[in-house]
Amino acid sequence: QVQLVESGGGLVQAGGSLRLSCAASGRTLSINAMGWFRQAPGKEREFVAGISRSGGITYYADSVKGRFTISRDNAMNTVSLQMNSLKPEDTAVYYCAADRSPQVHSTTRSYDYWGQGTQVTVSS
Repeated sequence: QVQLVESGGGLVQAGGSLRLSCAASGRTLSINAMGWFRQAPGKEREFVAGISRSGGITYYADSVKGRFTISRDNAMNTVSLQMNSLKPEDTAVYYCAADRSPQVHSTTRSYDYWGQGTQVTVSS
């Protein structure tokens, strides 16, 4: 099994920045692609960003492209999401996810492990 723990959420004003981190433990050698998703109240969980094991392939949702950057440190078993130019519509619970597959997917059903989530609130 793999355990994922997110950190770094909080309250920030519009235009500000936050950096989310996700630490993986357990059978981390089974992890390939990793991703970040978010879920706002009353909405479905949606893809934010994904990254391959090597870090050489990254994908972003159109809504965050150019503002968010996903990265990972395999030696530390962490994946991070740098969020800049935050907007009120970025407010959501952000979830880290890990996939045993090497492909970077954007659907929730593709990921095998999930963290508990961290709240990000952007005030206007």
